[in-house]
Amino acid sequence: MQSVIKIGSRESRLAVKQAEIIRDQIIGSNPEISVEIITMKTTGDKILDKSLAKIGGKGLFVKELDRALMDGRIDIAVHSLKDMPMEENPEFPILAYGRREDPRDVILYRPGLEALPEQAVIGTSSRRRMLQMQRLYPDCTFRGIRGNVQTRMKKLETEGYDGTLLAAAGLKRLGMEQVISRYLSVDEMIPAAGQGILAIQGRKGENYGWIDRIDDRESRAAALAERQFIRVTGGDCTSPCAAHAQVRGNELKLTGLYYNEDTEEYAVDVIVSDVSESRQAGESLAERMIKKYE
Repeated sequence: MQSVIKIGSRESRLAVKQAEIIRDQIIGSNPEISVEIITMKTTGDKILDKSLAKIGGKGLFVKELDRALMDGRIDIAVHSLKDMPMEENPEFPILAYGRREDPRDVILYRPGLEALPEQAVIGTSSRRRMLQMQRLYPDCTFRGIRGNVQTRMKKLETEGYDGTLLAAAGLKRLGMEQVISRYLSVDEMIPAAGQGILAIQGRKGENYGWIDRIDDRESRAAALAERQFIRVTGGDCTSPCAAHAQVRGNELKLTGLYYNEDTEEYAVDVIVSDVSESRQAGESLAERMIKKYE
């Protein structure tokens, strides 16, 4: 077993905090191991004036870390699972899934507001969020917004937005729950696949003897179901398709949002399965919805 493990992370405060969560879990279960966090700026972090869809998708958040894994500069990389491409690189598999934090989306109001006004201007670049917000707030309009949590909060104050949408998980990990104006239930807004789950990525064929101690059973089942649903529906970072799985004991309940690009209509459906068949549940729900709504 390695005596020193190097964790690769993006440079943002949230990314480093997430790497620290995994670092502490590794050390807690393996006190003899030393852990070092190595940060780097990804292409997705550098280009903030364009939507992800226009500059290459979610892969822009992982390719620098993939390169560091390939070169041996790091041993594992920690990512928000929702920021990882659906098609995994077999050379750098996801080894483990951390315990899920709050999967909900939240609204942050502009300072001074106690509710969103009529015809509110919402800062988001996510089609998934736009689609579902239009049902909740039919008269709102959208403007793109990019950047980390702190950057978005600053833009909310200075650039004419009435509100913006973020993942509860990131704010909670940063200890910033107090800035949340409204939580959106998973029924009001189905989260992005993998939202709230940390993914630990490593190199194919290497021995990670300690990894099972930080792999969370419920997160793994939910991740496999949600990501398979998105893969089969053909979803990517430009698609508003969404999926959220809830695990209770040996039962998995998966809710999927399927969007038809041709008709510009969407539908929501649910499947229940055994946890051991989580990936199959994602595939079955996706195939059923495609057949029904195409």
